[in-house]
Amino acid sequence: MSYMPPLRQWRQWFNSTRPRILIWYFLLTTFSGVASILVTHHILYERIRDHSQEYVSRQTDEFQQLVREYRPSSNASAGQQVATIFDVFLSQYEPIDADDYAIALLQGEVYQYTDLFPTELLTQDAALIQQWGQLVNAEQGSVNTSAGELFYIAEPVIIDGQAQGVLVIVHCADSIYQLVDGAVLLIIPVMLGVMGIAAVIAWTTAGQVLSPLRTLTETAQSITESDMTQRIAVEGTDEIAKLTTTFNAMLDRLQVAFESQQEFLKDAGHELRTPITVIRGYLETLKYRPERQEQTIALAIDELDRMNRLVNDLLLLAKAERPDFLTLKLEELDWLTEELYLKVRSLANRQWKLESKGLSPIRVDRQRITQAVMNLVQNAIRHTQVGDAIALGSSICENYAHIWVSDTGEGIALEDQVRIFERFVTTAQETQGENHGLGLSIVEAIAHAHGGWVELSSHPGHGATFTIVIPLDATPATIHESNSHHRRQSPHHRLSGIRATGTRLHDHRR
Repeated sequence: MSYMPPLRQWRQWFNSTRPRILIWYFLLTTFSGVASILVTHHILYERIRDHSQEYVSRQTDEFQQLVREYRPSSNASAGQQVATIFDVFLSQYEPIDADDYAIALLQGEVYQYTDLFPTELLTQDAALIQQWGQLVNAEQGSVNTSAGELFYIAEPVIIDGQAQGVLVIVHCADSIYQLVDGAVLLIIPVMLGVMGIAAVIAWTTAGQVLSPLRTLTETAQSITESDMTQRIAVEGTDEIAKLTTTFNAMLDRLQVAFESQQEFLKDAGHELRTPITVIRGYLETLKYRPERQEQTIALAIDELDRMNRLVNDLLLLAKAERPDFLTLKLEELDWLTEELYLKVRSLANRQWKLESKGLSPIRVDRQRITQAVMNLVQNAIRHTQVGDAIALGSSICENYAHIWVSDTGEGIALEDQVRIFERFVTTAQETQGENHGLGLSIVEAIAHAHGGWVELSSHPGHGATFTIVIPLDATPATIHESNSHHRRQSPHHRLSGIRATGTRLHDHRR
């Protein structure tokens, strides 16, 4: 086993999907958790500030109400009036908690303050106290002091146009801030623990979700030219299950295509080897029998012609899978049937019949359909004798166009009907001659390229009927697997229905 450096191992580990999912999940969770804590912390702080400002505003409103309702005695000085107002208010003052207090400043000096007032302010923040005592206009705000952050409203008392005193309502939010900070510090380790548990769950879940993908990768890596049979078990109905189903379907198609290609190459090699061997034998014997040179060359050319036809047919079958195999145009089925009948009735001395003509435009490749029908007619000629009947017809039934060639010849054995459409397969009744077993394969390939199929109805001794079925609304080169059960059937269950739709038009003996 080859050695992999630790750095490369870590890099390969980080580049895999499962760790990347976990890392991104962890980063997203961390970002969400930190953002949530910071936002919550900020919201709580803002609410504390709003609560503090609301408290001092409410107390100030009560003090202003007291000042408006106060009725001083006629002989009391301004200082005495203010002191009386302060005494009345402070005697009624009820703090909500230990962080609420008030201080009264009379003519710039500390007159009185509540019991909970932090006395360190008087010494360590004397400048602030002096500033409050000199105010002539109401002022509110927050300030950091030795006792903490204070929210305050300073309300001067104006008598005879002069500020005689100032009442300062104060709320300290430090204790509540500490509670919030403590709660946040408590939340952080809890969040880390939850994130750790969530990471383990995410790692396990990611492994379960990605397990089909790993199986898919292992299956793809294990597929070789000699073994394409492995498939992945489909579990569930999610996107991974759909991907697995699609992958299995792709493997099925690849296996069919690969096996078909191998069989095709094997059969083609076998069929091409025969004429090559024959030609080589003729040429090798030519030097021993020079008097038969002309005959030998004629035989060699005949084999070359046969091999040329075989190669052309193989190329045609190969092109049938290409999207440009067909040149589709709208054709009138009755005219096309009439044209095909006129072409085939001079090929051999048979009883030629045109049974019916379908009345509908169809989108087909005229040349390819003609080639397919000609192959069926040549096949019928090989299986009939002089005096036998060969019929051609077409019809429209259930949104399908049907074009058939039937004969009254020897028919096709049941065992041959199963494989007669395979390449290089000939029936037991016929000799090879010019027939190399690709005619019906070409017919089926042309039908498939049109999105249709070929049906067979035959009974030994009672002739055979081949029907090309093409959907009227088919997409070119679309294989209708749902109709695959129609192909290569012995019973031609649609035949009677087809002929019932048409009228026999011609009956010629040639």
